[in-house]
Amino acid sequence: QVQLVESGGGLVQPGGSLRLSCAASGFTLEYYAIGWFRQAPGKEREGVSCISSSHGSTYYADSVEGRFTIARDNAKNTVYLQMNSLTPEDTAVYYCAAQESCTGWGYVENYDYWGQGTQVTVSS
Repeated sequence: QVQLVESGGGLVQPGGSLRLSCAASGFTLEYYAIGWFRQAPGKEREGVSCISSSHGSTYYADSVEGRFTIARDNAKNTVYLQMNSLTPEDTAVYYCAAQESCTGWGYVENYDYWGQGTQVTVSS
């Protein structure tokens, strides 16, 4: 059974950091591009970052560029999202998703598999 499971969310103060994990089961994550999305209450799901399967090329939304870092550990079948300098505007449910490449990485409809999401709350 193909499955993506996110973890690492939680409550953090402004300026703090969190590292999210996206673990795959039922398929080899190495052969897929992995995207991270987030959805805040009342807002549409938006693309945050993507890492390609082949060269490990990375892409970021302008709102997180320089603060977030996406990386993959193929030996662990896991992709990470390191989030630094968090602000209340980063509060959302974060999802990882898999597709063939990072082409059109910000579009939800391009992805084949999705995780269930993990809540990130940035608040003092």
